Amino acid sequence: MLQKSYAHQLLDGLTKDQLYKYIFSELPENKAYYQKSMNQAVNAIVEHLENRNEPFSGASLEEVKVRFSKIFIDDTGYGATLHEVLDELKELYLNDAISFHNRKYVAHLNCPILTPALAAEVIISSINTSMDTWDQSAGGTFIELKLIDWTLNKIGYPVDSDGIFTSGGTQSNMMGLLLARDHFIHQRYKIDPKVDGLPPEATRFRIFCSEVSHFSLKKNAALLGLGQKSIVSVPVNEYYQMDTHTLIHAIEKERLSGNIPIAIVGTAGTTDFSSIDPLSDIAEVAETYNLWFHVDAAYGGGLVLSDKHCYKLKGIELSDSATIDYHKTFFQPVSSSGFFMRNKTHVDYIKYHADYLNSKEQEEEGLPNMVKKSIQTTRRFDALKLWMTLRMMGRKKLGQYIDDIIYLAQQTALMLRERGKFEVLNQPEISAIVFRYNPIPGTRIDLCSVNAHIRKAMFNEGKALIASTKVKGQVYLKFTLLNPLTELKDLEEIADIIQKHGEEYFRNN
Repeated sequence: MLQKSYAHQLLDGLTKDQLYKYIFSELPENKAYYQKSMNQAVNAIVEHLENRNEPFSGASLEEVKVRFSKIFIDDTGYGATLHEVLDELKELYLNDAISFHNRKYVAHLNCPILTPALAAEVIISSINTSMDTWDQSAGGTFIELKLIDWTLNKIGYPVDSDGIFTSGGTQSNMMGLLLARDHFIHQRYKIDPKVDGLPPEATRFRIFCSEVSHFSLKKNAALLGLGQKSIVSVPVNEYYQMDTHTLIHAIEKERLSGNIPIAIVGTAGTTDFSSIDPLSDIAEVAETYNLWFHVDAAYGGGLVLSDKHCYKLKGIELSDSATIDYHKTFFQPVSSSGFFMRNKTHVDYIKYHADYLNSKEQEEEGLPNMVKKSIQTTRRFDALKLWMTLRMMGRKKLGQYIDDIIYLAQQTALMLRERGKFEVLNQPEISAIVFRYNPIPGTRIDLCSVNAHIRKAMFNEGKALIASTKVKGQVYLKFTLLNPLTELKDLEEIADIIQKHGEEYFRNN
C-alpha cells in the first residue's frame, strides 16, 4: 500500500508550476510527462495480460474486502508516483479483474474489445470532448452523426429517421418507452406530458413484451411512472420467441379489462436464449392496434454486420424505435450503445432548450446540438471507438466475427447434446446456449442444487467462467459466446470442468 510519509515528502517544496504536471496533461510543457504516464499505464496492462492465463484469479469476497479495509482515501495518493499507484492497483484490482478476452470466459454479454477502439479511448479521455453541443465537440458531432446515419441505413429506417449514442441498452430502452408513452399521450389526450405530466389514465397503460425479455423494461416502466404492472409478459413458443397469437389475445384481454395498450416491445436477441421474436409479425400486430413498436436489439443488433445472418432482423425496419449495443456484438469497450427512432420529429418528446447551452436561436441557425436528442447532458465521445474500428477494420471483417461466433454456438450446442450428460434447452439464434448438467436423465435428482454448485465452484476456481439463470424456477447453466477466438476445443474443456464439479458434488452429497 502507499506510504503517506513518502507521498508528502515527494511534493514538499514543489512550485505551483511543477504541480501542474500532475493534473493538466494538455499543457505543452507536460507532454513528456503525459507520454511517460500513458506508457506506464500501457505497460501495466501488458504485464497483466501476459500473467493472466485464466479468466479469474479465484479471489474470495473476504480476501478483497480485507485489502480495501486497509485503504484510507484521505491518507493515500497525495504525492505518490504513478508507478506506486499502479503497483497498488495491481493488488486492489488488476490481479482479480475478470478477463472478458479470455477464451474460457463464456458467462455474460461481455465481449473482447478491439485495439482500434482502445486507441480511441485514449483520445476520448485525453481530449475530454463533451458531445452535448456543437461548440464543445465540432468534428466529433459529425463523426457521431455519420455513424448514426450508417446504423439507420443498416436497420433499414427511412431518410427522416434519427438516433443518438447512449450509455447502454437500459438507457436506450428507456428512451423507447418514453417516446412510446409521450407519443400516445400527445395523440390521445392532446397534452404535453413534459409540461402537464401524466393523465390519470396512465395507471392503465399497458406495454407488451415476451416473458423472456430484458428486465430493463420493468425497471424503466417504474421510472417512467407507469409501474411494473404496466408490463404485460407474453408467453413464448418452443423457440423462446414471442407468440403473436398469444400477443393478440393478451392485447384483447387488457382492453376488455379496461386497460389501455400503448406499445409492444420485440426482442432481437434475448439475454438468456439469444432468441429473436418474429419482428415482422409483431409489426403487423402493432399497426393493427395502432401501438408503438420498439425493438430491443441490444444483443442482436450486431447481426446487421453479417451478410449471412442479417436476415434474422427482418422486421426491425418497421419498428418505431430500436436499441443497439455496440459494446456487445460490435466488440467495443463499455459504454457504447445507440437509440434509434424511425421518425426524427419524435425527438420533440424529449427536447429541451437551455439558453446557455442549446437555445432555440441556435437550432434555427442549424447548429447540430446533440443534447436535444439525449436524456443525458454531458456525454462522452463514445462514437469515436466505433468510428476508428470501422475505418481500420471495415464492416465485413466485423461481420465475419459474428458469423464465427454463431457457428461456434451451433457447434457447442451439438457437442453438449452428443455428450449425453447435458440437457440443452435452445438452438442458439445468435450465441447463447442454456443447458444443465444431468448425468442420469429421468431420476429424481436435485438438479437445481448440483447446477448451482457447479457455477459457484467454477467461479471460485477461476479456470473457466460460465453464467447461470432460471427457467420456470429451475436452475440452468449458460454459455454466452462473444469471442471470435474461442474454439470448440475450449468449450469441450469447459464441459469437462462442468462434469468434474458435477461428479464431485455427487460424491460429496
